[in-house]
Amino acid sequence: MTTLSANDAHLKDLLKQAMLELLEERRDLFSEIFAEAIEEAGLVNAIREGQSTYTVSKKEVLKALGE
Repeated sequence: MTTLSANDAHLKDLLKQAMLELLEERRDLFSEIFAEAIEEAGLVNAIREGQSTYTVSKKEVLKALGE
């Protein structure tokens, strides 16, 4: 485990304070970032699920969509 010096601890505290201020002042930006991260996680899950299922043709997909 790494030991923090006084300067490292001070820098860590400053970074935490800056992050909290950003979160408070730019809540909208953080909301967008978190929403995108959740969407990306959903896409990853969908891709993984799709990789474990069988493949269908374009014709079958269009038929299921009624086109």
